[in-house]
Amino acid sequence: MLTMELTTWSGQSCRLPTLLSWTLTYTGGVPCDSMTVCCPYDESMAEVLPNATRFTALQDGAVMLRGVIDAYEISLSSQGLLVTLEGRGMAALLMDNESEALTYGNATLADILRNHVEPYGIAVESSGSLSGRNYAVVSGSSQWKALRGFTHRFGGFDPYFTRDGSLVVLPLWGSGGALTVDSAAPLTSLRWREDRYGVISEVLIQDKVQDISHRVINEEFVQRGGCRRHVLYMPRSTADERRYTGEYQIEQSALDQLAVTVEMALPFVAFPGDRVSLNLPWLGPGSAYDVVESRCRMDEAGERTEIVLSRR
Repeated sequence: MLTMELTTWSGQSCRLPTLLSWTLTYTGGVPCDSMTVCCPYDESMAEVLPNATRFTALQDGAVMLRGVIDAYEISLSSQGLLVTLEGRGMAALLMDNESEALTYGNATLADILRNHVEPYGIAVESSGSLSGRNYAVVSGSSQWKALRGFTHRFGGFDPYFTRDGSLVVLPLWGSGGALTVDSAAPLTSLRWREDRYGVISEVLIQDKVQDISHRVINEEFVQRGGCRRHVLYMPRSTADERRYTGEYQIEQSALDQLAVTVEMALPFVAFPGDRVSLNLPWLGPGSAYDVVESRCRMDEAGERTEIVLSRR
């Protein structure tokens, strides 16, 4: 059974009554993890709710999500007085706070964490060793964008948050467990969508510096009849040359080409970073996919998990 604990700005803790419904959504990154819960309201909450700043969702003692409380609502219905709370994972602290404009001549990951993460009391569970030259954080960037921009440019990956609110500065994809979904799984629904719109078949790069051009072809997409050409003009100087490679543009365009949504009548089946093998004969040969989003919920229909699969 899922339980919810609130913590006020002064350190006071309060456990909510038995939850009538709840939804926990996991992404690992953007948009950040989130929660919505509903439970009976009593007068003792009148002093706690206005001062509550953090929440911890627990399942049999294990932390399922820790984060920031965004809103609460008290309502009168046929079920009596109810309170509904909404919140987001700890990544919200980095997304909600803006960085000042900074330019790093020689930046290390330690510099980035010290300036953009540590001031918000976020624990760093693990990280690699990254460094780079001439990294700029432009005015108006969030602290998350400052961090993500650094890891993306010098490591080629996005950082992510664990369910207990810790930051991991390592690639998410392939970091989790493995799950097989076959005909014996308690499936309640499945949707398979392949969206060809937006996938690039060819990138023509115009290099004005060297006065040359070259083509990059998405061979697999072209062989399947795809036809969508983009033309990129290489600037004289750029802070992120990777953005101006044809391979990168093609790779990014295909990220959301395939989306498989699977719902199972079990809570907390899988999370972002896990890999799921679909062994369902009516879908064709079995294949493995990455979990990009997981939505776990409980209401009058019971407990269930909806997972969105794609290729990363």
